[in-house]
Amino acid sequence: MPGENLSRDEARERAALLSVEGYDVSLDLRSAVGDADGEPRTFRSVTTIRFRCNEPGASSFADLIAPSVTAVSLNGKDLDPSEVFDGARIALEDLAAENELVVDAQCAYSRTGEGLHRFVDPEDGEVYLYTQYEPADSRRVFANFEQPDLKAPFRFEVRAPEGWTAWSNGAGELTDGVWKFAETKPISTYITCVVAGPYHYVTDSYSRTFADGTTLEIPLGAMCRKGLAPHFDADDVFLVTKQGLDFFHENFDYPYPFGKYDQAFVPEYNLGAMENPGLVTFREEYIFRGKVTQASYEARANVILHEMAHMWFGDLVTMAWWDDLWLKESFADFMGTFGNVGATRFKDAWITFANRRKAWAYRADQLPSTHPITADIRDLQDAKLNFDGITYAKGASVLKQLVAYVGQDAFLEGARRYFKRHAYGNTRLGDLLSVLGETSGRDMTAWSRSWLQTAGVNALTPQVLLADSRVAELAVLQEAAESHPELRPHRVAVGLYRLTEGGALERYARVETDVEGPRTVVADLAGAEAPDLVLVNDDDLTYCKIRFDAASLDTLLEHLGDLTDPLARALCWSALWNMTRDALLPARDFIALVLRFASRESDIGVLQMLHAWTHTALDRYAAPDWRETGGALLAEGALRQLRAADAGSEHQLAWARFFASTASAEPDLALLKDLLEGTASIEGLEVDQELRWAFLGPLAAHGVADESVIAAELARDDTASGKRHQVRCLAARPSAAVKAQAWAQVVESDTLSNALVEATIAGFDQPSQRELTAPYAEKYFAAIDRLWQERSIQIGMDIVSGLFPALQDRPGTLAATDAWLAAHEEAAPALRRLVLEARDDLARALRAQERDAQVG
Repeated sequence: MPGENLSRDEARERAALLSVEGYDVSLDLRSAVGDADGEPRTFRSVTTIRFRCNEPGASSFADLIAPSVTAVSLNGKDLDPSEVFDGARIALEDLAAENELVVDAQCAYSRTGEGLHRFVDPEDGEVYLYTQYEPADSRRVFANFEQPDLKAPFRFEVRAPEGWTAWSNGAGELTDGVWKFAETKPISTYITCVVAGPYHYVTDSYSRTFADGTTLEIPLGAMCRKGLAPHFDADDVFLVTKQGLDFFHENFDYPYPFGKYDQAFVPEYNLGAMENPGLVTFREEYIFRGKVTQASYEARANVILHEMAHMWFGDLVTMAWWDDLWLKESFADFMGTFGNVGATRFKDAWITFANRRKAWAYRADQLPSTHPITADIRDLQDAKLNFDGITYAKGASVLKQLVAYVGQDAFLEGARRYFKRHAYGNTRLGDLLSVLGETSGRDMTAWSRSWLQTAGVNALTPQVLLADSRVAELAVLQEAAESHPELRPHRVAVGLYRLTEGGALERYARVETDVEGPRTVVADLAGAEAPDLVLVNDDDLTYCKIRFDAASLDTLLEHLGDLTDPLARALCWSALWNMTRDALLPARDFIALVLRFASRESDIGVLQMLHAWTHTALDRYAAPDWRETGGALLAEGALRQLRAADAGSEHQLAWARFFASTASAEPDLALLKDLLEGTASIEGLEVDQELRWAFLGPLAAHGVADESVIAAELARDDTASGKRHQVRCLAARPSAAVKAQAWAQVVESDTLSNALVEATIAGFDQPSQRELTAPYAEKYFAAIDRLWQERSIQIGMDIVSGLFPALQDRPGTLAATDAWLAAHEEAAPALRRLVLEARDDLARALRAQERDAQVG
């Protein structure tokens, strides 16, 4: 892995020297089927690059990661591959003003989801291929200049096995056994794409007539594996796609520039999706094999719109280097929710954003690795780790604050000017600030310095002084962590709530104001009737941690379920969860709130988020001697709500999954077993295949379901999804031999695909098996440096993060982590970052446990 890195300085030097006129890439993928000639299985890749050099006679390099190179020629002169190719780079000496490089290589199919991934479907033996490159894995498929600011047009051609179809960014046709694709617009290497195989493919079309009378026609396509075709609701995918295209055309005033719009749902995908222009790829888990809640459909729509927004933010206009990754990801993350609310049936998507998406940001922004939204990205390893909660969710939250600050019209007009001014080019922070300053009339420099160029999250707390049952003065106090002391300007709404005679907790006053500095008086609320609850950041306009004054907190602890506004309720849940994470609210108190009020939560996405947080509260933040009691209370409460929920409702499904995940006592496990076997039933609850696996997981983890039971379930569901579930269940069994085998498969061998590595890790570490996995803490620290050297960065990240001994939550593990960090100061910065983040999570858990124990 280390030899494959590329530094920012190297990229800048190369960009100053070279400009690329075009690529012709020919891939022969017929080797994807049949017996392999050896390992790794390879395919032929022939690339022709036409490029200019500003300094004739200078030297540079092209990028390629391949097992072997057959031939290299530069400007008609054959070069010896053994002399110019080192496994990651091709040395280019004595360049001319105009150059042509031809590279004929044998590139490797991937099992890690990086480069050209090859998947064999266990259900029918069919082979499926797709590419995934971001930030820098196109060089695993063809020779190139792998950096975002060396854009060029691409022409791809693909030779595929007989009976296959191939797709790329441009429209394609089969000619004499070769798929030939239309030349692309100038784009970056990391968003080129090839998909090939016997995919199930559905088509539709989109048409839009503009004010000048011209009409835009966009062919639409959607594809998945044949085994998933019976579950593929392509009509809904196309519905959201058309709604999104309408929405972005109305708001961006720049026609979609990339011709067709295909969307491929592919197996063993590491990400949620990727914005390849004309050929967006998604993880196939967005095709639902069983019943799911509306939150899942909303999430899929959000991702569809997120990737669509990238066609403009990221593909048409691209950041010059990964420092400004936020220029595309923050905008796409914001636009995904903005478009969901504005164009689709998911009108409450901002609730999901406030409750779920921002939780990711709050966590990331309190880690030692937090960074400004505009980050310092020294190299590609830094870039890989910066696809994080700061770049996505905090960036999107800050853009929502920006909309409140400058106004929606000015914000969107700034985007329109940005596209037209920089189409097919590369940009930096200043380019965006310039157009926003033009359209808003505001000086964006101070705003940018506070919000984009500093790290950390502020906490806002109301301070209320009362006189004669009225507000004498209401102020907002702003705090910052010592490590990141920046106090920022916040445009916020402050809401006052009171209990009605009917018992509802409703808002009766709201004021928008600008919070600046440590204390801001909200003068417009003076004289208002005394509130039962003060909610700063009402309507979620800014990015902050919400705190409560004592009276407001007392109200919430007794009346949280009485809040009638779902967004206000979601914000309060989020604030209480942040207090739990910060050891201000004991974990058992948060669990008690969930047991008392979650049944009244109308928003299914919020409910499912509460379930996830409650697991963390019990497994990580509760005092160890209370976990058994807390677990029993949760299982009892979950079963009670499962039986009480409306038959067949999505709330019933959510409680069924939560009950399964909390079950540990013999009667609860027996009920799960009976539900699986059909000897017990709950009215309206359909135990489909996905729910069967959800029930089987805890049965395996608690030793009720053995290998034969898991094998029988796989026989019932002998699919790619079933195989992943089987692997997870096998690794979850409470046996020392099982844990040793799982560890060896992930750590000592690299034969598992990325998806099966993920499934094995998910099964390995169970909260009920702390003693069983304790010996692996020492093994973890002995192995990770070697693993980082030997594995791809994606697999390295999965293992280092996934196998960190987080459940060995005691001071000794913290000391062992510190000892590793002290002894490995020269380790790769990306590796150290992952370990530092895991250490911080562990230290936070220990603080929360100490707080929880104080009320025991």
